Amino acid sequence: MSAVRDTPSLLRHSDFGLFWTARVFSTGCFQIISVVIGWQIYDLTRSALHLGLVGLCQFLPMLVLFIPAGHIADRFDRRTVVRCCQMVAGLTGAGLAFASWQGMISPAIIFAAAVVIGACRTFEMPTTAALLPMIVSPRQLPRALALSASAIQTATIIGPALGGLLYIVGPGPAYLFVACFYGLASILVSRLRILVPPAAREPATLKSVFSGFSFIRSRPIILGAISLDMVAVLLGGATALLPIYARDILHTNAFGLGVLRASPALGALSMSLILARWPLERRVGLKMFGAVAVFGLATIVFGLSSWFALSLPALVVMGAADVVSVVVRSTLVQLGTPDAMRGRVSAVNAMFVGTSNQLGEFESGLTAALFGPVEAVVLGGLGTILVALAWSRLFKSLRDADRFPSRSA
Repeated sequence: MSAVRDTPSLLRHSDFGLFWTARVFSTGCFQIISVVIGWQIYDLTRSALHLGLVGLCQFLPMLVLFIPAGHIADRFDRRTVVRCCQMVAGLTGAGLAFASWQGMISPAIIFAAAVVIGACRTFEMPTTAALLPMIVSPRQLPRALALSASAIQTATIIGPALGGLLYIVGPGPAYLFVACFYGLASILVSRLRILVPPAAREPATLKSVFSGFSFIRSRPIILGAISLDMVAVLLGGATALLPIYARDILHTNAFGLGVLRASPALGALSMSLILARWPLERRVGLKMFGAVAVFGLATIVFGLSSWFALSLPALVVMGAADVVSVVVRSTLVQLGTPDAMRGRVSAVNAMFVGTSNQLGEFESGLTAALFGPVEAVVLGGLGTILVALAWSRLFKSLRDADRFPSRSA
């Protein structure tokens, strides 16, 4: 059956539908709380460095917990792990709502909440990635990954704009909304049925805990794809400075900030739907490098723009280019990893790539504090292009990769 014909059957897959919707809710809540926290901390401090510190607070628990997170994803029911993460994140949102309503909110409380949210995502991200191959067939997995990316981008479009609107009403209602929808996501995940039975669990040894590293290191294509995405996102973390761009450069309000944050997701959603209908089949490595270079170029355009109408399409192009890299990397990782190790490998992948978003926010905030926001974004874009060129020489096997693996190892 062709890729085009098989996609609708996947969309009608009841468990994948539950998975997709739960991912929209969970990712949307994270996007809303990111907008509200960012705007609130900037309202309180007017400090670019404090914006960067929010990203650092989300990154540090990921750095500490990603190894046990992967091991837990491979040893326990992945649905239960995901649900627990969503429930704790929802309770954190409820706590922020209470603190905001009572006038108790402070940078310290926001930083503490960011740490908890970061810890929850450390466990949720690799477990969710490892859960998807258990509810769809191997033949459906590449398209499921693209459609899963569309869930993330749908939430990233709706979430920031909704977060901006809710913040106009007040941060308390925004945080309460997040708490409720994290709870709904948890309920949906509890209803998932497993198509592929869990693999036999390895004994808990020091070697098994760290085996994700050795597995990735032994496969240069996977190592190159993960590290390329990591460094590109680290250098291209312009979204951390969007509150500064919205208020001081583009002269817009909280809703405008939400629109800016949603723009990369609009491009990513469009591209993910295209890739779900017409999957990448040839020269996948070269296309990944080209997408990273386009991402860097669009970042430079955004950094130099002081015109809202130009900034938006630049962010859209950034999102479209980024999702090409994400789909290539995710497909290489999932199809090249046996199920018994998917949690640990996904955890290393999340550490290298997912946490680079938060570390990139800290890097952007620090650079902006030292040199200015425009200089920080432009330098990040230039660095991204240079990394793409360097990695194309360091990882020739990735650059020359023509097709995805046909099945899991």
